[in-house]
Amino acid sequence: MPRINPVDHAAVDTDTKATLDGIKAKIGMVPNLYATFAQSPAVLNGFLSLSDSLSKGELTAAQRAIVALATGQANECQYCVSAHSMLGKNAGLSPDALLAARQGTAGNPLDNALAVLAARLVATRGSVSDADVAAAREGGLSDRQIIEVIAHVALNVMTNYTNNLTQPDIDFPVVSLAMAG
Repeated sequence: MPRINPVDHAAVDTDTKATLDGIKAKIGMVPNLYATFAQSPAVLNGFLSLSDSLSKGELTAAQRAIVALATGQANECQYCVSAHSMLGKNAGLSPDALLAARQGTAGNPLDNALAVLAARLVATRGSVSDADVAAAREGGLSDRQIIEVIAHVALNVMTNYTNNLTQPDIDFPVVSLAMAG
């Protein structure tokens, strides 16, 4: 049972209702996370704005899912691991690639550098070492991509912490945090 309930779509102000209607029109549903963010329309709108801006960056949808999965697993967020497993699958990641991302790795050097950096950012609370930055660059990440990984990790930490605190019902195919393999 959620600690903080998602808003009642029918009972919100007209601006928030329009935002939620737009989400539903775009993705076919209003995820419980978004409806929980709508408790504070400023938070919902800020999240959507940053998410939209980052979707226009250099990282592909699959790469964004890799970062989200590495971050969500590190933060033990079952809601986000479940949601991003579905999104990653939709972006073309195989079941093995989804599991690898959750473990902070990937099959090719660039994606591996993304996953490793994301996991290190979470583990060190952003205080990565010079060796971590050098490894990211050696893996093929540009400074622009490194900055994008930081932003994606920050966005995902926000969702991870919100979900871990509020405990919304998971409205995606549920993925266990325990990893086989």
